[in-house]
Amino acid sequence: MAWTNSNDTSHTHPRTHLWHLSFYWGRNTLFLFPNWPGNSPGMYALGLIFVFALAILVEFFSNLKLVKPGSNRAAAVFFQAGVQAIRAGFAYMVMLAVMSYNGGVFIAAILGHAVGYVVFGSPIFKKDMDR
Repeated sequence: MAWTNSNDTSHTHPRTHLWHLSFYWGRNTLFLFPNWPGNSPGMYALGLIFVFALAILVEFFSNLKLVKPGSNRAAAVFFQAGVQAIRAGFAYMVMLAVMSYNGGVFIAAILGHAVGYVVFGSPIFKKDMDR
């Protein structure tokens, strides 16, 4: 088995990676999926909307109460565990998108969480609100 020297620069990689270690504000970024959103401004905007919607879904699943009192306890626990798994998956996807260190993605995630909280978590839209 031949070992190569790690300092050997005689070969080049055909793909360049965008690895940022601080926030930047350009639209040329990659997050969540390979080669996505690419260099297109429209695809970047779609990516921001996608992150925004994911953050809203995280808040929706965080405040989802579908189990009725008096229902089968084991079934309720497994159902809630499934809902929690979906919420955690969406939350991790938002976190991974933010780890692209793109300022627009960060703002989309924060605004999505804020809008999701206002709609699903705050007492503004709850029918049983105490006044």
